[in-house]
Amino acid sequence: MTLSEILPSALLLPAVDKLRLIRYLAVDIDNEDSVAPLEHGRTYALQSPQFEDRAAQMLLGVLEGEGIHN
Repeated sequence: MTLSEILPSALLLPAVDKLRLIRYLAVDIDNEDSVAPLEHGRTYALQSPQFEDRAAQMLLGVLEGEGIHN
């Protein structure tokens, strides 16, 4: 079964059953060997525009162009 086949039925579930489904899937994923949890004290590389040249200036330009920035 695919997600697109299951999702419409899952959305019809009452809230309590949606939470049960979330818990069940979380436990199922946690038990898989292919999913490694984050390790305490380890450093992980994250993608961020913070260190990209001119990212803040480009974002500000977009926001000003759309009238979002004051």
